[in-house]
Amino acid sequence: MRHAARGHPGDRQGSVPRGGYERASMAMISARVGGSKATLYSYFKSKEALFAAAMIAAMEEQAQGLLNLLDPEDTDLRAVLVRFGHAYLALLTSADALAITRTAIAEGTASGLGTELYELGPRRGWGAVETYMRALVERGALRPCDPHFAAGHLKGLLEAGVMEPMLFGAPMEFPADTGIAEAVDCFLRAYAAG
Repeated sequence: MRHAARGHPGDRQGSVPRGGYERASMAMISARVGGSKATLYSYFKSKEALFAAAMIAAMEEQAQGLLNLLDPEDTDLRAVLVRFGHAYLALLTSADALAITRTAIAEGTASGLGTELYELGPRRGWGAVETYMRALVERGALRPCDPHFAAGHLKGLLEAGVMEPMLFGAPMEFPADTGIAEAVDCFLRAYAAG
């Protein structure tokens, strides 16, 4: 059963029945993947939890590779953050990630799906970035600051001019290379030690 939930969003076996997410029931999903509804509920408390787990699992490997770029021992902080910025925006603007984000926004408030997706994905990922920021503060590479805010500021700078236009189906406001370099330089002006 766990295998079906880990399917890629576009996989035929793991996909939601015709009619889309909103019309799919746990009974329809369990019939589609060949298990019982009771078994499905033993793994996931709701359709929202199942959908969130499937969507996050589809992105998890890429996200882990992204977080592995954040090596607190690497002394070339600008190079680390630029590499991270490129990988982060590539993941964030992938067709799968944009589809997940749009679904979370469209379905999120009424069903709780948005909260579930946020907790399993972005919040967990940015918690790892916060841990990286804390290590940089302890090493003296960043000035004394709240790592939570530093991670949030980096996220905002990297996403500026990218995420909002792409969610609307519009092109990015700046070329990716320029936007990432400017975001990292701005972050380092605000947070770098010395």
